[in-house]
Amino acid sequence: MSWFESFILGLVQGLTEFLPISSSAHLRLTAAFAGWHDPGAAFTAITQIGTEAAVLIYFRKDIARIVSAWCRSLVNKSMRSDHDAQMGWLVIVGSIPIGVLGVTLKDQINGPFRDLRLIAVTLIVMGIVLGVADRLAARDETGGKHRAIRERKSLKDLSVKDGLIFGFCQAMALVPGVSRSGATISGGLLMGYTREAAARYSFLLAIPAVLASGAFELKDAGQGHVAWGPTLFATIIAFVVGYAVIAWFMKFITTKSFMPFVIYRILLGIALFVLVGTDTLSPHAGESAG
Repeated sequence: MSWFESFILGLVQGLTEFLPISSSAHLRLTAAFAGWHDPGAAFTAITQIGTEAAVLIYFRKDIARIVSAWCRSLVNKSMRSDHDAQMGWLVIVGSIPIGVLGVTLKDQINGPFRDLRLIAVTLIVMGIVLGVADRLAARDETGGKHRAIRERKSLKDLSVKDGLIFGFCQAMALVPGVSRSGATISGGLLMGYTREAAARYSFLLAIPAVLASGAFELKDAGQGHVAWGPTLFATIIAFVVGYAVIAWFMKFITTKSFMPFVIYRILLGIALFVLVGTDTLSPHAGESAG
């Protein structure tokens, strides 16, 4: 991997990690369209550490409060009813599905799941799901001629059951094209949570999963075409760009619809099907060298 490739891929990672359009799919597609080697699941997992560092800084006050309350609740029973202490447990509970499935499906993640035809399917299907979820949320928030405005749930309403459902939604992102934020936010909206609550829990839930995955894949950084220098450079780029994107996205979702992302996902998926169907692009482009 050249330094130019690592710069572009780090830029793509930072731009797409927090948007509901799938960073892993865009890394895969960028390499395929440019004629580069597939950067692979190891490169993706390590560069995601950069974007998660942006989450740690952006939500540093929330995270510090949650960690502090959770630690105190271990020795102080009166703290166990505290919302922040409960959030700590709910993040742990919600991380279980992706932890189990990530280990179980490791071979598929590095192989069949990276087929461009599967990515096209997941882009379109999850785009439709996000569109439906967004429409239901908008209907609750605005009401209508024959409907009253319906109050949606906040993170204070989060239960163990909902946390696990969020967790299984996040685990779906093991398949490139699904999108970690897209799946968890869609799940949250379908369960009746506000956009802001679903996005906030989605980002907090991603921290242990991404950091653990990145740490696990560090051993592969020096193998094949994924080298330490370019990989670390891409991770730094992803951090800088990712921080700017997350700050923008959290403001965007308070007043805007997810429909632009829905349309983009569906059009990209259709375009990918056309390119593969006409043999313009191989469904395994770049894999042979990767």
